[in-house]
Amino acid sequence: MSAPIPLRLRPLEIGDLLDETFRMYRRHFFLFAGISVILTIPLAALTGVGFASLSDEFMQFVNSGQVPDFNQLTPSLLFLGAALLVGFALYPFTAGAVIYAACESALGHPVTLWGVLGGVLRRYFPIAGYLILVWLMAVMFCLLPLWIWIWVGWIAVLPVMLIENTGLVAAMGRSRSLVEGRWWRTFLILLLIGILWYVVRLALGAVLVTVNFLLEIVLSPVMTLAIVAAASEVLYALATPVVQIAIVLIYFDLRVRREGLDLFQLAQKMAAPQPAS
Repeated sequence: MSAPIPLRLRPLEIGDLLDETFRMYRRHFFLFAGISVILTIPLAALTGVGFASLSDEFMQFVNSGQVPDFNQLTPSLLFLGAALLVGFALYPFTAGAVIYAACESALGHPVTLWGVLGGVLRRYFPIAGYLILVWLMAVMFCLLPLWIWIWVGWIAVLPVMLIENTGLVAAMGRSRSLVEGRWWRTFLILLLIGILWYVVRLALGAVLVTVNFLLEIVLSPVMTLAIVAAASEVLYALATPVVQIAIVLIYFDLRVRREGLDLFQLAQKMAAPQPAS
């Protein structure tokens, strides 16, 4: 596989960063979307089977007029529990794989599925620790503004870990130093990306409503629920790379503005030997 063209580093205005996010996603759509969807398939399958089984058992209780028995619902609940565990185990991959691929692509390195999975696996526990810490803060603080303030300061943690090969604590400090003085700008970018992500999810949700309507014509409600539940996980995975690519671009933009990384890239190009004409 030929190496992708490195990202041309330059200071990005907010509009430029948003445009570059979607341009990068379109340019490498099958790579980013494929990674996101492949990692979602196990969770989608377990979720579909679990909801279908639970719905089928509830319908049997309703038709028979009986009170639902917890013991009889146990298999379905086990399926949903398994889906939850699988989702938790895969979370470092679903959160870090596209970011890793975007980092490698921006640096001009060849990107393959196995290379991405291996790269995330090597940093599995630091990534998991970061994700757990973010969610624990959301639960424990109970103050959304405080959580947002800390999370925005840590927004570059994953790119720092993956590109600069640092540990979790060092990456958190490095991210805060990059965001320092540009918190509000970073927050505004993330807010706009979040709105765009939500709009994309709404559009995909409209597709699911149409699919649900068509399936109900030819399939039973239980089968329809199973297919729609699984399909929703897969379709929503298509929207996730938008946020993850934007995080990578925020990281590079912060380094360009604070450290002159674009000038370093330009100096490297000028120092590189030119091909003979």
